[in-house]
Amino acid sequence: MASLDFYCMSGSPPCRTVSMVAAAIGVELNKKFVNLDADEHLKPEFLKMNPEHTVPTVDDNGFYLWESRAIIGYLVDQYAKDDTLYPKDAKKRALVNQRLFFDLSTLYGAFSDYYYPVMFYGAQKFDPEKFKKLEQAFEFLNTFLEGKEWVAGASMTIADYTIVSSVSAADAVGFGYKRYPNVHAWFERAKKAIKSYDELYHPDAMMFKKWYDEAGAGDKK
Repeated sequence: MASLDFYCMSGSPPCRTVSMVAAAIGVELNKKFVNLDADEHLKPEFLKMNPEHTVPTVDDNGFYLWESRAIIGYLVDQYAKDDTLYPKDAKKRALVNQRLFFDLSTLYGAFSDYYYPVMFYGAQKFDPEKFKKLEQAFEFLNTFLEGKEWVAGASMTIADYTIVSSVSAADAVGFGYKRYPNVHAWFERAKKAIKSYDELYHPDAMMFKKWYDEAGAGDKK
């Protein structure tokens, strides 16, 4: 079994994505938790690996990589027994990539733009215009899933994993994703397809609720 050093933090949706995909393809992650509050990500040894000092970061025998969507693509290409999760066919892969980029720039992008200023950066209230963008992102996802079981093609791919992380974080802080019936049905299906989701990954997602509550975010809407 392949083993990589995995620099991460509990509760992080991108870190959760990497954990889920690695488990799905049988890659062992040697987890090294990074305390951002103690500036461990700014230490010289970490900056040598990742000048952007972000988590998740992986160290595969001296090959350093960060950005969760890049990491999961690499893991499948390098270590998976087949290309089911990240097809090599150009058109199939292009669709998966489009959904990965949609998550990064639109879905998770809108989620973080709306929630993070209050939860982590001291903003005193939420921005209703940013909430509209988050709702629009979920509307797009709902449209993508019309008549489909998975977000990118006929079977589950790495795009489903990264979007599961985004939707689970939104769910944890009370965003009403069930208003979008295709998203709701897909999320239930995906949680069943991911081995030990409830035991291993739901508690990690609920870290967001803890951070949300500690920031008093519920009183700032």
